Amino acid sequence: MTLARATLMLAMFLLSSASARADDVLYLYNWNNYLAEETLRRFERHCGCRVKQDYYSDNEEMLAKLEAGAVGYDLLVPTGNAVESLIRRKALRLLDKPRLPHFDNLKPAFRDTWFDPGNRYSVPYATTITLIGYNVEKMRALGLPTDSWALIFEPRYLERIKGRITVLNSQRELMAAAMKYLGHSVQERDPAKWEAAKRLILRAKPYWAAFSNSTYIKDLAIGNIWVAHGYSNDMFRAREDAKAAGRPFTIGFTTPREGAVLAVDSWVLHQSGRRPDLAHRFIDFMLEGDNAAEVSNAIGAGNTNAAATPYIRPEIAAEPAMFPPAEALERLEMLRDFDPKLRRTLSRMWTEIKVR
Repeated sequence: MTLARATLMLAMFLLSSASARADDVLYLYNWNNYLAEETLRRFERHCGCRVKQDYYSDNEEMLAKLEAGAVGYDLLVPTGNAVESLIRRKALRLLDKPRLPHFDNLKPAFRDTWFDPGNRYSVPYATTITLIGYNVEKMRALGLPTDSWALIFEPRYLERIKGRITVLNSQRELMAAAMKYLGHSVQERDPAKWEAAKRLILRAKPYWAAFSNSTYIKDLAIGNIWVAHGYSNDMFRAREDAKAAGRPFTIGFTTPREGAVLAVDSWVLHQSGRRPDLAHRFIDFMLEGDNAAEVSNAIGAGNTNAAATPYIRPEIAAEPAMFPPAEALERLEMLRDFDPKLRRTLSRMWTEIKVR
């Protein structure tokens, strides 16, 4: 073989290899801050591929983007009610279970979920609770209760912390908190009870600093706000960030005694994805115990994986806002999808809440 021919063949091989690597991309549409960077890089080394992420901060945002025609995502990470909605819309691929040899690592409670009986479309990844995060020292000095939704809804408390509170910019989550405070189920179908929740929110709104789905993490950690309605894993991050920065205060988080929303987020394959093979490889990688543990150790979320338990740090496993005890679980509810009529009613209420 001549030198020129050998050089040409080597160049063609390198070009072909580079092209193959360029095509080996997994497109993931994920929640903000929901996958540890070290986990992601380890998978990329494992599969010889790249993972590209886009982010959303609310299920409704994700569903609206897909409904508007967004395509090309191999994997999504929706909460149970959004999984239910995506299945109804025929937007998901069936799982190929033989490609998931670590599927049995899932805890039994997550192997046959109400939103996807038989786990035909979804593999549960993590759990979170929507609760109250707060500046411990400020709340103690003011003598304010941190174990009740009253902290974000009652003017007698709000007037003392006006402008220092944020709530989630999420129709379902904020209205669910109001419903729990009023003693109703988050699965309530009576529009009159939702109307009462709307009035409660409108009464409290003038005292709030903002509707926020992500900036509250930083604002809480640096002391700009003192109270936040948000997700348990975000409160964990705010606490750790404040600690790492040596702030002269502590971030606490509590599940209100009236009850709260429990979310189970799952890996699902979107119909428009081009690489279901990589998607299955990624899910199975995340089902391995040491990889699954990192969503708790690094992100601060609850864990659906039994094989992860030995790898979860004891102080994380003992955190009740991440791994709630049985008596707390009884006060938690998951959001369910509603019929079109009630969805339209709640959408109109939400518009009124935002514009008034």
